[in-house]
Amino acid sequence: MSQPAIPPTSSTAAQSAVLGVVGSSGSGKTTLLEYLVTELCAQGLRINAIKHSHHDLMLEPLHKDSARLRLAGAGEVLVCSPYRYAIIHELRQAPEPGLAQQLARMAPADLTLVEGFKFDPIPKLEVYRPALGKDALFWHDPHIVAVASDVAAPQNLPDGLAWLDLNATAAILHWLLQQLPSWQRHRHLRRA
Repeated sequence: MSQPAIPPTSSTAAQSAVLGVVGSSGSGKTTLLEYLVTELCAQGLRINAIKHSHHDLMLEPLHKDSARLRLAGAGEVLVCSPYRYAIIHELRQAPEPGLAQQLARMAPADLTLVEGFKFDPIPKLEVYRPALGKDALFWHDPHIVAVASDVAAPQNLPDGLAWLDLNATAAILHWLLQQLPSWQRHRHLRRA
């Protein structure tokens, strides 16, 4: 079965700079992302965010009109108000769209931050806390361009990999802002 056809809202959205934020559950990814989004938006940048979940999404109570229309068979339901809107696209056994298709649906932005899709070949920042007892991803993923951690960098750190103090969020923001022009020019950033 092929991927479901999802019409893009903007052909330029898929070309926006993209940074994945990956790490173990409980490592602080969402807390860091919340800080980065707040600070980047305060500087006037247009920021999009994608959050991947392996669980079913319950966006509205089953008794609400939008859920009833979706359950009745509508392929998409757009819920809108004067404050925001959301498109609920029911896959109905079709394969989950990949990151490129999801990016194509988003509005243009200076940067799209992605939580999840950790195996996609996009530049990534790993949030790594050894105390969680999980292996670091950066040893095996050449797309990880930086690690934010609460411990010092290992002595045999791969060349070109930035090691950032997870507790110094302003320094992480500074690193991201330094990298952003390169990502916008080249749409990728990989370690050699």
